[in-house]
Amino acid sequence: MITRAEVEQAAVRTAGLTRLTPVVEGDPEVFPGPVWFKCEYLQHTGTFKARGALNRVLAAKERGELKPDVGVVVASGGNAGLANAYAAAQLGVPATVFVPAAAPAVKVQKLKAIGATVVQGGAEYAEAYQAAITHAQETGAVYCHAYDQPEIAAGAGAVGVELLDQVGGLDTVLVAVGGGGLMAGIAAAVKGRAKVVAVEPETAPTLHAALTAGAPVDVPVSGIAADSLGARRVGDIGFSVAVRTGVESVLVSDTDIIEARLKLWDDYRIVVEHGAAAAYAALTSGAYVPGVGERVAVILCGANTDPATLK
Repeated sequence: MITRAEVEQAAVRTAGLTRLTPVVEGDPEVFPGPVWFKCEYLQHTGTFKARGALNRVLAAKERGELKPDVGVVVASGGNAGLANAYAAAQLGVPATVFVPAAAPAVKVQKLKAIGATVVQGGAEYAEAYQAAITHAQETGAVYCHAYDQPEIAAGAGAVGVELLDQVGGLDTVLVAVGGGGLMAGIAAAVKGRAKVVAVEPETAPTLHAALTAGAPVDVPVSGIAADSLGARRVGDIGFSVAVRTGVESVLVSDTDIIEARLKLWDDYRIVVEHGAAAAYAALTSGAYVPGVGERVAVILCGANTDPATLK
């Protein structure tokens, strides 16, 4: 569980190390009320995850837990790995990133370019995860989860703190959900000020399934956005914050996501990954229909994608 106070503390802690990402107003003739895009894809490393990573590592340093010789460890060949490697580099400590053997070479190269030590092995993420936990236990490295740690989620929530400052009188925030860290942070940040609508692919409905079951449950994962929204279950933090704050859940199809991503490019020349486009797909597909005059923000959370796929 995280609170707005923890999110605000994270925003202060990471100030100067993260970018204040801009807000762009959508076409006023398309929707029944104002729509804004929070362009978090312009954050360091191309996603919101740099915020949580920096908050986690800085907080560990404050507590005296960050060892200069071993630094941090994370299991992720994707955005979380890049973010934590970046955070470690900013603080001048090592980062070890465990990835499955089949991790794409381009992502491994990016991690190494930031300065991380990349350890490949195992067929699935679960094996990389266990290897990272073992490494943390044996070396004392600070373990950084991809989404289900209080400091990670609170850091991500700084997006919501910024958004409230940038857009007055906001009613609704649409945010894509994988493991739920970003959703949890934003929901904590805007509680009592705006509602949060969680948007998930039909092929990876982690929060939707958890809300139905009354607890986090494993779901099969597939689809166009699985590279970034591919968690098999929503995190405990994400679920608890969603229940506490009354987060709504809607689902969108792969076709909806693809079309929304193309519309962002065609209409605004915005390039995002499919996972980020899922949030906008809630509007363009009609999965979420705003009321007349409803003031809506869409979190565009990442852009680590191949622009050639927009052709």
